[in-house]
Amino acid sequence: MNTPTPESAHAADPDDFAPLSQRALSGKVALVAGATRGAGRAIARDLARAGAFVHCTGRSTHERPSDYARTETIEGTAALITDEGGQAEAHVCDHLDPARISQVIGQIEADHGRLDILVNDIGGEAYVEWGTPFWETELDTEMRLFRAGLLTHLHTAHAALPLLTRNPGGLHVEITDGTAEFNAGHYRENIFLDLTKTAVSRLAFGLGHELAKVEATAVAITPGWLRSEMMLDHFGTTEDDWMRDSLDETRTEPPRDFAISETPHLLGRSVVALAADPDRHSFNSTTQDTHGLALHYGFNDLDGSRPDSWSFITALENDPAADPREFR
Repeated sequence: MNTPTPESAHAADPDDFAPLSQRALSGKVALVAGATRGAGRAIARDLARAGAFVHCTGRSTHERPSDYARTETIEGTAALITDEGGQAEAHVCDHLDPARISQVIGQIEADHGRLDILVNDIGGEAYVEWGTPFWETELDTEMRLFRAGLLTHLHTAHAALPLLTRNPGGLHVEITDGTAEFNAGHYRENIFLDLTKTAVSRLAFGLGHELAKVEATAVAITPGWLRSEMMLDHFGTTEDDWMRDSLDETRTEPPRDFAISETPHLLGRSVVALAADPDRHSFNSTTQDTHGLALHYGFNDLDGSRPDSWSFITALENDPAADPREFR
């Protein structure tokens, strides 16, 4: 079994894309904060495929590898984009450092004089300590999630929004975890995760009210069960074999429910569809999910399916034997 390298997973042929001048986001400038791997990398690639010039930020470089013990780099994301014929620039940036973020925004302003799309994707879920009561956690350790998953978003928005709002029509996207309805009725098993992800959605809600005054839009988007590079490696499967392995009753991992998972590109396509929609302000201040946006805009995941993870998760509460394939 050949496992694709992290830098080449979900590869695409540049010949599949229309000329840049004919793409829906041609001439637009985007910043994807947290574009090293997973959702951020896919969003950056899909925005570039749609014609945007994408500035990609992240901490992981060849010289300074990820503290997640991962091999993906921010330079690797930009290389994937340019190899596909897109336009991108990588910036090494710790989004807990407001001065460094301001430097990146200053370069974008100097190079383009505008910013049309901002995507806040920095997560931190790898820092979660599952199964430990809040009062028994190591506070400094667990606070890494809160700092990475929320404070970075605040720093980035504060630095970037003056440029984003310079021209009407700017789009600010917060990447979260969980629909508003699901999170309102479910505890996310860890205090720091629960607070962080609900706060990210609330950030989009609040910013939407302020951005509306300057003809800009803020939306939070949640994927379902994201089939990222990290998740595939964690379960010991590949992009070619994940469905078969999920349904293999002789295996304990991946779990059967992983059959509902979606590629990060369903999220990337969600961001592109929203950015290309002249009526996107109708979603202002809301939290959307990839399945709902796929239905609304008429796109699918890479395999042609439309996974509905949140409906499946809800169905499991009433029927533990619910078949994930019926929700794709």
